[in-house]
Amino acid sequence: MSEQEPLGSSGLPVVETFHSLQGEGLHAGRSAFFIRLGGCRVGCSWCDTKHSWPAEVHPQQTLEALALACAEAASAGAAFVVLTGGEPLHHNLDALSAAIRQHCSLPIHLETSGVDPLTGSPDWISLSPKRHQPPRAELLQRCDELKVVVHDAADLLFAEVSASQAPQATWLLQPGWDCREGQALALEFVQAQPRWRLSLQSHKWLGVR
Repeated sequence: MSEQEPLGSSGLPVVETFHSLQGEGLHAGRSAFFIRLGGCRVGCSWCDTKHSWPAEVHPQQTLEALALACAEAASAGAAFVVLTGGEPLHHNLDALSAAIRQHCSLPIHLETSGVDPLTGSPDWISLSPKRHQPPRAELLQRCDELKVVVHDAADLLFAEVSASQAPQATWLLQPGWDCREGQALALEFVQAQPRWRLSLQSHKWLGVR
């Protein structure tokens, strides 16, 4: 189990904050404000944000500053806040969630691999489980969308096992970026399985953050 930052920590390591469009999952295409936290020990070889892995190289930002940035984004049209990373649940998110709710009314979306206990008070949980570090049962049972990245046939088997533990969620397959095998497998699987949906990284196709 990964150690989480203690409740009441005055700040968190932040890689970046930005206002853009959600590129993946059921909320793709919607205006969103992203808080990318530093630190990840899950170690996915295909990760496109490896610069976020070492938490110690990213500056600490106060919870109040992050919450005020959320409020500013809300005024600019953001529909929700996305807590992402890195792996955001490596940190205790209780205090950050409370600060955001104190300063703005935006829903809080959490993007996680599910390897740590759930903290904070997310309104939406996007769980992207990994074969090499499977998620906790708690996250499978609580997630709103289950989004499995597909590179090979073993990922499809993992997706089915994960989905069997998350009947309440919407199930999505997402081909690995620039992975022809993953794309072909995901398309064929979704076409034959009506419960599943295809998720694409539309922000990459559009060339936006």
